[in-house]
Amino acid sequence: MITVKNLVKNFGKNRVLKNIDLTIESGKVTAIVGPNGSGKTTLIKTILGLVRPSDGTIEVDGKIVKDDYLYRNKIGYMPQIAKYPENLTGREIILLIKSIRESTEYNDEEILSSLKLVPEMEKPFNNLSGGTKQKISALIAFAFSPKIIILDEPTAGLDPISSSYFKDLVIKQKEQKKTIILTSHLMNEVQELSDEIVFLLEGEIKFKGSVQSLLEYKKETKLERAIAELMSQNN
Repeated sequence: MITVKNLVKNFGKNRVLKNIDLTIESGKVTAIVGPNGSGKTTLIKTILGLVRPSDGTIEVDGKIVKDDYLYRNKIGYMPQIAKYPENLTGREIILLIKSIRESTEYNDEEILSSLKLVPEMEKPFNNLSGGTKQKISALIAFAFSPKIIILDEPTAGLDPISSSYFKDLVIKQKEQKKTIILTSHLMNEVQELSDEIVFLLEGEIKFKGSVQSLLEYKKETKLERAIAELMSQNN
């Protein structure tokens, strides 16, 4: 479980996050959505420890994580754009990540098989297609059995078959009671995978609840339409 309390982030005079209070539960997929500039990326980066908050606290499993970088060992992160050393092969990148994480938990067999990655692992990263780079990023995010998984636009660049297999992986992780955070501009993907939705606008939470409760609140069947209604309501 992740608990965010009174989180504020300022960049100079620009207040990007405004007193965010948020609980992200285990065993669920929580989607953080909102238009460009709403604060989604900043919120994710503060949870990852890549951005230092101006005020407020972040707790993981009841422990405040300020200045405690070791909590990141619990996190598997899949960025929107996979960037790893271009001259290394996929296998060498995995070996590098293993040495950095110093983790004894690593299981890649199912992921390599389901995402059809085995023949690609001996190729230099620079020679891989964008979709294959995303698959290696997914492998790194899932294979170390993290308690927390953060997925930033994860299916960008994936073909429909790989995207389907990837969604199966997410569902299996949820069944294992992992804490999963998803950001995506694809509302059909959010509706398919997510249990909870957090809608950010100009650094503030304008809605938090189940996907179904939002659909009922806005009397819509499609999440895309419900989000559009939220945005127009708050403009």
